[in-house]
Amino acid sequence: MPIKVPDNLPAKEILNKENIFVMGEKRAFHQDIRPLKIVILNLMPKKQEAEVQLLRMLSNSPLQVDITFLRMESYTSKNTSIDYLDAFYKIFSEIKDKKFDGMIITGAPVEHLDFEQITYWKELSDIMMWSKLNVTSTLHICWGALAGLYYHYKIPKYNLPKKMFGVFEHTRIYNHCDLLRGFDDIFYVPHSRHAEIRRKDIDKVKELEILAESTDSGVYIISAKDGKQIFVTGHPEYDSNILKNEYLRDKNKGLEIEIPKNYFKDDDPTKNPIIKWKSHSNLLFSNWLNYYVYQITPYEL
Repeated sequence: MPIKVPDNLPAKEILNKENIFVMGEKRAFHQDIRPLKIVILNLMPKKQEAEVQLLRMLSNSPLQVDITFLRMESYTSKNTSIDYLDAFYKIFSEIKDKKFDGMIITGAPVEHLDFEQITYWKELSDIMMWSKLNVTSTLHICWGALAGLYYHYKIPKYNLPKKMFGVFEHTRIYNHCDLLRGFDDIFYVPHSRHAEIRRKDIDKVKELEILAESTDSGVYIISAKDGKQIFVTGHPEYDSNILKNEYLRDKNKGLEIEIPKNYFKDDDPTKNPIIKWKSHSNLLFSNWLNYYVYQITPYEL
């Protein structure tokens, strides 16, 4: 079933070419059902790229999903024009009196900074506070997960000596959980970050449970026991070439960057990446939408 987006959103045309069912506003208006209302706080610098990745994941829902994109008012994007943001994004003051079935908070390339040093930390804190009462379930991704764990539970982040970069093997450690339904015992996830959270800090918080982790990249999925807050430290939404593009970007800048692990065939950057995380990624998003949003949210928001 479709995701609902503005008729003229550029991502709509990209997804249509991939044969992904994206419904425009006019057609959705005539369907006599209530769509799930999902707000996406997009903190990624390349906004359109992140839109396509997330919409592709959400398109696997059996329900109509109505998307609202949210941006920070206290920070001016350097990579996306203000005209584009004005056309397709809301600011917090425009949605704070509304309720949503689900929310996604993306990553952001600011892991090297303390949270309080970030220009928009106060605004982000206000949004995360608002989400506790106005959103059925919030999915935090990569730096968004680190920020959410710090804001809600005071769990610190730790800077890494080198970038966690590649596709890593993960295992389920909490089997009887709706979010992990259909998961294999071993699955793969892309990571691209300069900081981490640690199990010893999470284990001290009785409201949280660790659902999956990796011996190489650490804790991966953490959930509040009531399902209202879910934290995912990797990038399950990533497209095939994102790690490749990041590697080439940094290499061309003369930065110290290792080849992403377990990504290129034979670890040779002249060869194509081996894609082995898509099945897990689709299950993660569809399970979240179904079991943590649709099955829980009230019909009358």
